[in-house]
Amino acid sequence: MRVRIGYAAWIAGVVQFFALHVMTESAWARPYSWARNNISDLGNAHCALQAEPEPRYVCSPEHGLMNGSFVALGVLLVVGAALTGGALWRGGRTAAAARLLLAGAGLGFVLVGLAPADVNENQHVLGALLIMATGNIGLILAGFALAEHTPTYLRWGTGLLGATAVTAFGLFLSHHYLGLGMGGMERVAAFPVLLWALAAGVRGLVRRTGGLYGATPRQGLSHAG
Repeated sequence: MRVRIGYAAWIAGVVQFFALHVMTESAWARPYSWARNNISDLGNAHCALQAEPEPRYVCSPEHGLMNGSFVALGVLLVVGAALTGGALWRGGRTAAAARLLLAGAGLGFVLVGLAPADVNENQHVLGALLIMATGNIGLILAGFALAEHTPTYLRWGTGLLGATAVTAFGLFLSHHYLGLGMGGMERVAAFPVLLWALAAGVRGLVRRTGGLYGATPRQGLSHAG
């Protein structure tokens, strides 16, 4: 049961985040752009012209909604990392480090939500670093730390996703956006950990449900005996 709760926490956290992301951006009087705007712009508490890292006007009427979503996402990511245990992970230090780093990304989302960029920039930046540095390194390690029953393509895909996100984070910091825009490159750095958690949660939940209810009646009687 606890493992299913962990998988469900990941799914719920990511789904609510993207749903509230869309709701919050739709409230902007000036259209919000995934290419030109930071994710954090949605949580800014005040309307103002932001000069860094790229000039843009930020005014998010539903910033409270977005900041609440950040906090909820972070908490649920930590819950998932804590509860998935041996069902998803191998034993050993690599798996422990991967889970700790992914939980660190969850903590980063909590900090981002509690400290909007225009209220407490230092705490907000620390949260962003935990998400895009700690979390993405955790993804790379997860590629080596997933349980043996995990398909090879998923283990390789996990590591590749983490490596892509770390590279994107470096490009974002150096202001090399490769045509994606500031916001676009930030999303390549920040979203992989969320997409992975969603995919891992869905696969894990379906797999465990199938394991519980997929047996034939004959198999069920055999196990009962």
